[in-house]
Amino acid sequence: MKPFSLPEKISLPELAFQLSDHLGFSNAEDAKWAWFELSGSVLSHYLVNKNQRFNALLHWFYQDLGFCQREDYYSVEAADLAITLKSRQGNSTTLATLLLLLGKQLDLTLDLLFLPGTTVLRSQIDGDIRFIDALTGKDISRSTLHALVRGELGNHAQLKSKYFKPANDKRLISRLLHELKAGSIVSQQYEKAMECCNLLMQWHSDDIHLNRERAFVAEQLGCIKVAADDLQYFVDNNPHDPVTELVKMQLKELSQHAEIYH
Repeated sequence: MKPFSLPEKISLPELAFQLSDHLGFSNAEDAKWAWFELSGSVLSHYLVNKNQRFNALLHWFYQDLGFCQREDYYSVEAADLAITLKSRQGNSTTLATLLLLLGKQLDLTLDLLFLPGTTVLRSQIDGDIRFIDALTGKDISRSTLHALVRGELGNHAQLKSKYFKPANDKRLISRLLHELKAGSIVSQQYEKAMECCNLLMQWHSDDIHLNRERAFVAEQLGCIKVAADDLQYFVDNNPHDPVTELVKMQLKELSQHAEIYH
């Protein structure tokens, strides 16, 4: 796999297509032309009234074009923006991202909200705030948002203000990379999962939890020394984390294995 550096200036959806191409999931040029076609077609729904314009976008996207949730929700295919664009099936993040970008074509200001385990679209038109389930295009209430958080974190979880902070482009690409990494692990494509870890660490070198995640992937690849080094780094820099004792046990187990080179 050729080296890939994440740029300081992000261009969407181009960067997402380039990442997919780099990881070997799809062809960036094909995805770009598919995007040109879709983003050009949406302009026919440019109505004068913004609320009507937004409703027309939702109807066109979900009813006319048939974008929907992919059955294998945690797969690479669901997490890949290029594949979602061409197959019209994805997860909440990829579907919400396409809607966000299409909304820009219609001069609509939309936000992505990253809740634990799901991504929600928010519109603010003429003082009217709406939350949209990206999997269905239907409006959801604030209480439903809280239910989604509780379903992911437990009944005592609160609907924190940080969940309503709009995601910027860097956070979006990071979210996509995390989900591509998870999909790669599910399908046992560990080399691609390792590259996702490495790319994330380019931007988030201070997030030592990424070292622990990379250690797991490295172990699956038989790269025991890389895994041990990452776990030791986690222990040295996060001694008070509740999982540190567990990580120390993992380190002890790794020390009993011989390094396998690939």
